[in-house]
Amino acid sequence: MTDSLPPGGVVLDAGELDARWADAWRPEHLAKRLDGVGVTWCVAAGWALDLFRGKQTRPHGDLEIAVPAAGFPEVRDRFPEYAFDAVGSGRVWPEAGAEALAATHQTWVRDPASGRFLFDVFREPHEGGTWICRRDESLRLPYERIMERTADGIPYLAPELVLLFKAKAARPKDRADFDGVLPLLSRARRDSLSEWLTCMHPGHPWLAELVG
Repeated sequence: MTDSLPPGGVVLDAGELDARWADAWRPEHLAKRLDGVGVTWCVAAGWALDLFRGKQTRPHGDLEIAVPAAGFPEVRDRFPEYAFDAVGSGRVWPEAGAEALAATHQTWVRDPASGRFLFDVFREPHEGGTWICRRDESLRLPYERIMERTADGIPYLAPELVLLFKAKAARPKDRADFDGVLPLLSRARRDSLSEWLTCMHPGHPWLAELVG
């Protein structure tokens, strides 16, 4: 992802976004479509926490997955019937070309017939089999460390990393997710999240709660 966005892009208001995400896929649907794909991928954000908990605990407005940036074309090739729109800073670049993709890290997958968005692909920085945190390049972990799987084999981002990303905005739903997942985190998971929060968000209010 580059520091400057390309010209153009479309701004969508909140109401339109809600309507266009109304048919977002569920993790099990996407996992079937990606079965056998060679690239590493995992469910991210709120759905990842629910996969960790083993049940859906709240409504989800979308479905996000993370893939190594270099593996994105393989994922895109699995969905030739859909359009891939780049997203950044509140703007959408429909059927994004190389410039928009290079300047952003999110890609919304759209049904051209209905205009509805189905899932969101995060194109993550990496070096080979090492994941690199896009918010702090000093945080580097092997993919086997950041990913876990449900009993049905659906890969998801480790909860401590999901919460690290949620900590920046800490919206009401993020706070609720933290409260719901915290009792399930092992001491090792809490310690990892504390270390990362201290580096990226010194003084964050969640730090005191992770000590207990």
